[in-house]
Amino acid sequence: MTTFDASKLKLPFMKYRVFAVGLSLALMAASFVLLLAKGVNYSVDFAGGVAIHLEFKSPAEVGAIRDTLASVGHGQAVIQAYDDRNMLLRYQDSDERSRREMIEALGDKFGEVTVQKIDDVGPVVGEELRRQAAVAVFVSILLILCYMGFRFRFRFGVAAVAALVHDTVIMLGIYSLTGREISTSFIAAILTVIGYSLNDSIVVLDRIRENWGQIRTRGVLDLVNNSINQTLSRTINTSLTTLLPVLAMFFFGGEVISNLAFAFLVGIVVGTYSSIYIASALLAEWYIRKPLKG
Repeated sequence: MTTFDASKLKLPFMKYRVFAVGLSLALMAASFVLLLAKGVNYSVDFAGGVAIHLEFKSPAEVGAIRDTLASVGHGQAVIQAYDDRNMLLRYQDSDERSRREMIEALGDKFGEVTVQKIDDVGPVVGEELRRQAAVAVFVSILLILCYMGFRFRFRFGVAAVAALVHDTVIMLGIYSLTGREISTSFIAAILTVIGYSLNDSIVVLDRIRENWGQIRTRGVLDLVNNSINQTLSRTINTSLTTLLPVLAMFFFGGEVISNLAFAFLVGIVVGTYSSIYIASALLAEWYIRKPLKG
């Protein structure tokens, strides 16, 4: 397979750093407004809901059940199969009419369906678990900052962490805007994206560190531009090879997998952008304003 070689390009990324950072700040502000005004659509894992134990007269497959539920607006329901005839459905909407529509749709598709039990259920991810997760994320960011400060310089660590915060806030804002569900799979996706974005930022920042000896002769903007162009082939090839299977998951993976793939799609685009225009631009601007420190 032929890979894209951008090593000879001299694209002036830092020429547009002020515009790019301004755009990112505007998007982050819009994301905060959306999160405060609209919030996010928590799945049954976070918000709780209803659990229905169903018994099918004939064997039924989970995939076919999910397709049927999707036709009446409940494709995100959690389906747990005890065997090929007994299923537990967990979903957020407890409206009686919505429940009847689900049962009728399943009956039309699979024949006789018997409701064995209906229960109100609490969230799988409780308040204490959410608090622990927030603490874990905060500690991990501090550790990343410490590692980057030790391995590179303190400013490099701040730039990398700023890119991670940027990616996370914008992803949450997009999910709030689109109304997509925040589920436990989304948490897994966002942690994966954070790792992906951090790795991309480290590759760019490491090349900047390697070229740092040229700072007095080239100037910080030219040095950063040259470093980004030197790693651009790797960035583009990695992003494309990751993007292609994620696109396949998004278009052909079904409603549950497509929701997970959507998080990856947003994360890949935003993470690639932030490694260039957040981490690198912040580092360059910091040096321009205070060149004698760090």
